[in-house]
Amino acid sequence: MSIHVALNHVTHYRYDRPVALGPQIVRLRPCPHARTRVLSYSMRVEPVGHFVNWQQDPQSNYLARLVFPEKTDVFRIEVDLVAEMAVLNPFDFFLEPQAEHVPFTYDAGQQVELAPFMACLPATPRFADYLAQVPRARVRTIDFLVALNQRLQRDIRYLIRMEPGVQTPEQTLTLGSGSCRDSGWLLVQTLRHLGLAARFVSGYLIQLKPDVKSLDGPSGTEHDFTDLHAWCEVY
Repeated sequence: MSIHVALNHVTHYRYDRPVALGPQIVRLRPCPHARTRVLSYSMRVEPVGHFVNWQQDPQSNYLARLVFPEKTDVFRIEVDLVAEMAVLNPFDFFLEPQAEHVPFTYDAGQQVELAPFMACLPATPRFADYLAQVPRARVRTIDFLVALNQRLQRDIRYLIRMEPGVQTPEQTLTLGSGSCRDSGWLLVQTLRHLGLAARFVSGYLIQLKPDVKSLDGPSGTEHDFTDLHAWCEVY
């Protein structure tokens, strides 16, 4: 049985004088291939005298390109969507026989398609040390990925960071802390250096308080909440 959740997101800027806004690219619409079904979506923009063109980037993400012909002292975006929250088993998939253990090699066609997701930043000193400590023995791919996630969770303290931008892997390892986008980018680069195609993903995190406490593990959040989130996906 699924639950329908309504999400409302407002980003609001006010200026002390009328300003000319350049074209704005807004990425606040879930992609069409998202695992969570989005049942309805709307976006309202102020000032109302604007032009909007919906576009898609090479990965099929939706982009709203906004153009404002007149000066304005306000810029406001309001998103409303309804998502279907269904119980999903994250391990409900299978691997091709050649990918059941690491290390493995992508076939020639995949290597061409996955090239953008294999691009690596330079292995700076702390990052190189971190990579050198990753075991390279032949193990089951799932076990390897779980262990790598567990290690990063132990090594990097999570914090809410309001500053713009994403830390480099070197910065995150030096500080020993970072936001979700920082640890996500560290994991992306770690996987790429280990020969696995990975990409950085952002979206909405929606977590609901469970009706019944878990008997054999953490029960999760104590209250319903939602936030912007970022994570890593590996192919």
